[in-house]
Amino acid sequence: MTHSFPASVLRPAELTPFSRGGGARTIPLVTSARGAEVFLNGQTLFEGGAGIPLHTHNCPESVVILEGDAVVEIDGVEHHLTRFDTTYVDAGVPHRFRNASGTAPMRILWTYASVEATRTIVSTGLTTRVDAEHSR
Repeated sequence: MTHSFPASVLRPAELTPFSRGGGARTIPLVTSARGAEVFLNGQTLFEGGAGIPLHTHNCPESVVILEGDAVVEIDGVEHHLTRFDTTYVDAGVPHRFRNASGTAPMRILWTYASVEATRTIVSTGLTTRVDAEHSR
């Protein structure tokens, strides 16, 4: 399948972030709307102390800490991360990120191994497409 999407240079500072609630905002970067057919990526910014709920995905995910200090819980085990530390979480493995600082911001770069990536919140069982979070 061939599309005629032009090559892009994406500047997060010039893009509108979408609120994820709880002090987290997401900036979508490479998405199907930009022509991606294989993966999605973007950034999420966490205010001091902010975090996201425990969840799983239907595909692998990798996250790089770009700024700040993070705590990631992967399958019940917490790990402290700092700038450029990188995670890999396979499909179906419960995980969550939170800002380890009470005041300083944290920024992550996430990549999903599918443009059809979904997120299922463990506590509610609610499943949504990751790219649907960018259209609120």
